[in-house]
Amino acid sequence: MSKHFENLLSQLERLRRHNRQGSFRTRARYYEAMKRFCRFAAEQYRLERLANLAPKHIYAYVDFLKASGKSPSTIKTDLAAIRFFHDLIPNPRYELPGNQELFLTRRTFGEVDRTWSNVEFNKMLGKALAEDRYDYILALYLARYAGLRIHECFRIDTATTEKALREKAITVKGKGGKMRTVPINEQIAIALREQLERKERGCKLLVPGNMPTHQAINHLQGFIFTHRAEIQDEGSTRPMTFHGLRHTYAAETYKKLIESGMNELDAHFAVSRLLGHERPDVTNIYLASLPKGARHGK
Repeated sequence: MSKHFENLLSQLERLRRHNRQGSFRTRARYYEAMKRFCRFAAEQYRLERLANLAPKHIYAYVDFLKASGKSPSTIKTDLAAIRFFHDLIPNPRYELPGNQELFLTRRTFGEVDRTWSNVEFNKMLGKALAEDRYDYILALYLARYAGLRIHECFRIDTATTEKALREKAITVKGKGGKMRTVPINEQIAIALREQLERKERGCKLLVPGNMPTHQAINHLQGFIFTHRAEIQDEGSTRPMTFHGLRHTYAAETYKKLIESGMNELDAHFAVSRLLGHERPDVTNIYLASLPKGARHGK
């Protein structure tokens, strides 16, 4: 834990102890959201006092949450938490921007292309390679070529890896505890084997040392957020998030299945199973970059 984060956490704890507003559930939810923001402000800005919280910190945090794939409703709740504690601060220096100024709108399902281009993907791999982050390279491969969610990537341990290398397919636990098995290509296999050699048996493959898993996840999301602007295709308005690589996997897998002779409906359901979904409308979100006929499995 960094010194700046410790300072902010200490200030937040004092505010929490003296607060009696809201239900216990709301207080707990807001406290956890504010802790996440404090970590971001400490790591990205070395912020030392909550009283110095400024609009620039909020704008950057919203961008970070968007880049992490958070929905507008989740972002609004987190912002409500920040404003809640900001109101408890005696004599804050700045007034915080409202949701309207932050351009937070309702999410439109199935109409946003979140895929990455090959150029963007290769540039991000280059950034990871330049910092010797082979763990990040593996995570990017797992999302792009196997469609894994970020939490699924960080749950993988050495035993799961050994089994995946034997079977040339990786089994993961997704949302709701649903298990699924996804084939892995040679790029993933090589990266898995190399990362396995770096880890002690029984460890999580992508979590460094004794670092909490959620912190390791946040670091990867922060890495993508930091480099996104310089690697994104010129003129692109597509949001570049780790989750967007799952969209890329879905679109590319669907196209390959169609090219192999599978009909559109079967290809749609096949992609749905590989993603760990059973609802066609959810799969349509991942196929937003394709023509509407493909999105609806028609």
